[in-house]
Amino acid sequence: MPRTAMRAPDPGWTDADCPVARTLDLVGDRWSLLVIRDAMDGARSFTEFQRRTGIARNILTDRLRKLTAHGLLTQRTAPSGRRQEYVLTDAGRNLFPVILTLRQWGERHAFAPGEAHSTLVDQHGAPVPEIVPTSTDGALLDADTTHVQKVR
Repeated sequence: MPRTAMRAPDPGWTDADCPVARTLDLVGDRWSLLVIRDAMDGARSFTEFQRRTGIARNILTDRLRKLTAHGLLTQRTAPSGRRQEYVLTDAGRNLFPVILTLRQWGERHAFAPGEAHSTLVDQHGAPVPEIVPTSTDGALLDADTTHVQKVR
């Protein structure tokens, strides 16, 4: 996947050397990921994001500014020409596997057996298959078969 250059490095990173920590600094709060989720599902206007999430106006304003400033959303003039709308950038669209993995984890662990929940389907209406990380030789990867290697 293409890399997106960030603006200047943020001196307030939680852990400047850790990609997970930096990502959480950008989108690790509840509302940011829900805005990204809804943008992936077609929300474009401030009103749509607010209606879908129930987020307070001031918090939504803050999150939209933050996501736009960090290059995950961009603003453009709506087709009507009367207002601005928010659309995902490539960096925002690249969060799809993250949202999908969270969704699939939630389907397994956040609902009681048999409890109803929404399902993500492909363009043919079939449920999206579970994401399973594998190594270059096809072996399944998990926390027991991987480790972090520090770059110096």
